[in-house]
Amino acid sequence: MKETTSLMPKSQRSYAISTTYGRSREEAEASLKELEDLIDTMGLECVGSQVVTLNKPTTKFCLGSGKVVEISELAEELEVDCLVFDIDLSPRQQRNLEQHTDLCVIDRREVILQIFADRASTREAVLQVNLARLEYSLPRLTRAWTHLSRQRGGTKGTRGEGEKQLEVDRRIVVKKIAKTKEELSKVKSHRDTQRKQRRNLPVPTGAIVGYTNAGKSSLLNMTAHADVFVENKLFATLDPTTRRVILPGGSEILLTDTVGFIRDLPHDLIESFSSTLEESLYSDFLIVVLDASDPRMMQQYETTMQVLHDLKCLDRPVIIVFNKIDLCGSDLIHLNTIKAKHTHSIAISVTQGINMEQLSVLIESVLYENYTKRSYCLPVDRFDLLQYLRRHGRIISEEYDQNCIRITAQIPPQYLPHLEQYT
Repeated sequence: MKETTSLMPKSQRSYAISTTYGRSREEAEASLKELEDLIDTMGLECVGSQVVTLNKPTTKFCLGSGKVVEISELAEELEVDCLVFDIDLSPRQQRNLEQHTDLCVIDRREVILQIFADRASTREAVLQVNLARLEYSLPRLTRAWTHLSRQRGGTKGTRGEGEKQLEVDRRIVVKKIAKTKEELSKVKSHRDTQRKQRRNLPVPTGAIVGYTNAGKSSLLNMTAHADVFVENKLFATLDPTTRRVILPGGSEILLTDTVGFIRDLPHDLIESFSSTLEESLYSDFLIVVLDASDPRMMQQYETTMQVLHDLKCLDRPVIIVFNKIDLCGSDLIHLNTIKAKHTHSIAISVTQGINMEQLSVLIESVLYENYTKRSYCLPVDRFDLLQYLRRHGRIISEEYDQNCIRITAQIPPQYLPHLEQYT
């Protein structure tokens, strides 16, 4: 059963804070804008935000004590319930900030965890989210805004009721982590079996990857005439969805929509959703979807390619799809920069249907470009062989005469023996 308890109370008003630590102010501002989008997706109202100049985080608060006082006073003026930091906070920093400001304090990781918890639907995704949340909450059980409320242990050298309760809760969480890992192992084993069965099917596979909210699910819907859930929010879908697609030449492929990437997505969350991302690893080709209308497209492209590099799946054909081209202005310099790095790219608009047919043709071309052209002379009454070629390959030319059907086609090597006698 899906757990719905939040790691934090569902506050209504929040204040977002980003820092310049380890990055330029421009990068911090871009990350802050993304955090505001995440907060909106989470269902909170962001009533204000700021970028704090920070050379090095402090051990106690992360920020300087003077800045903490300033933010605390501002939060009271704005009637804020929750402070949201754009960097990971240590359990100690989180506790100190909550005690000092008397507000719920969360970081970017906790926001993403809550979004994942709200969006997960399949058994595997629910287990993955629960495991990530349990591992995140274990060192934070003494926070003021957990279910332990404000219980604390006794004085040094004593064992108060709060400390006893804390030990009990820690043991409960550790047991839940072990149980969840065991259940997840079984589910992953089942998914591996399903993937092996799909790999044994004589159908090429492709994975749609890219930044969250770039239009991946919409692209799958339009290409496969499917009904995958779509919403204009970050991480609208977490579960891999596979659909059959018929290419212009009649051949079939399987396309999978994967979980969206995001800047600084925590590595343990990438590992948690490795089963989803592994669809990219086992695919025959990749479709990288970019939001061409987003001014941060170049950074999003770099984030996506870095994740794909980390997954070691850039050794196969990559198609770059610039989506939402209808919303672009005249400045397309970033599109040209990315196009120069990739042989295959196309600008489309899923919502307006711009260049969708050309995309299908490009997928077909990329899929079969490395296969040798073969000529066949099929008996005029063997239309089953003609359908076999259409289903498993790409027909380049097709001519009929009295004696046979002359076909020039490209098909994967595993299908050549079946047609060898007709060459």
